[in-house]
Amino acid sequence: MLETYDLGQLVQPLLEWYPSHARELPWRSDPTPYHVWVSEIMLQQTRVEAVKPFYARFTEALPDVRALAECGEERLLKLWEGLGYYNRVRNMQTAAQTIMSDYGGVIPAEYEELLKLKGIGHYTAAAVTSIAYGRPAAAVDGNVLRILMRAAEDDSDIAKQSVKTRVEQALQPVIPVQQAGMFTQAMMELGATVCVPNGAPFCEQCPWEKLCLAHAHGTVTTLPVKAKPKERRIEYKAVLVVRDGDRVLLQKRPEKGLLAGMYELPYLEGTPTEREILDEVKRRGLSPIRLQKLPEAKHIFSHVEWRMSGYAILVEEASDSGLLFVEPVDSERTYAIPAAYAAYARYMNIRIGQEKFLEEP
Repeated sequence: MLETYDLGQLVQPLLEWYPSHARELPWRSDPTPYHVWVSEIMLQQTRVEAVKPFYARFTEALPDVRALAECGEERLLKLWEGLGYYNRVRNMQTAAQTIMSDYGGVIPAEYEELLKLKGIGHYTAAAVTSIAYGRPAAAVDGNVLRILMRAAEDDSDIAKQSVKTRVEQALQPVIPVQQAGMFTQAMMELGATVCVPNGAPFCEQCPWEKLCLAHAHGTVTTLPVKAKPKERRIEYKAVLVVRDGDRVLLQKRPEKGLLAGMYELPYLEGTPTEREILDEVKRRGLSPIRLQKLPEAKHIFSHVEWRMSGYAILVEEASDSGLLFVEPVDSERTYAIPAAYAAYARYMNIRIGQEKFLEEP
């Protein structure tokens, strides 16, 4: 168990291992408080390799707190397009505005002050404090939970906040004061590249191989213990790619709720018939010429799964319809469209989210 295990013995082997095994990551090359903050928010629910191009684009467009605070919402969402969980970037902007108004534009170094900012929890606050400011703070994410629970052979349920708090409290006293940032990043790196979450860990490459109780007792693959989440709700949708020549019909989502304020393809709930779909197109004041069935697709959110059927509908000229028909180039550059619709992007002649970076080196 964690409370009876000597975490202090893990520190030096990890610090000796890290310099020669650390990956080159863009936010590590210049770990300013802003860069650390942006990268850590992006890395929530998103893989490192997928984040790299988004991070580069975002920090080039919004290089500092002021730029983030002043950015228009539609541009902000467009810069975040493809990363998902759009409340993350909205919360970042709110926090940036607070930093400008209450902290003179300087991201605070104090852990407790960071926790007051919108969207910054214990882990992100500790990451900024330790990595950017070099102050001891226990940054405990999934990687850190996994490596420590295995090292101590602790079978507590890491899905519980009380367990995460226990780990933070146990880790805080052993953080090396002069190397706090390196220690934080080394734990993250060990969990991401050696003591991995999926498949067998690479124990023979681990600096803790002789110190890990789970390795010694053959329990590595059974730890950590995490309760299964609730089953996702399933929603069925018929997605409509309505085209007037090259232009595609978009609509804006409500300002609150899932994917708030973003642009999307029109859809009907459930599994409507083709006749019902054509009636919906006519209800919008359009004259359909041809309907084509498109492949089915699905998109998984944290608590809901969309199962989509797609339909391409060509309509007569809709110049006076009052609806939002956009050219492909405008759609790709200006309108933030959720990655949930990526399966139908090619029927719009655009790329959405991560697809934009597939051809880049």
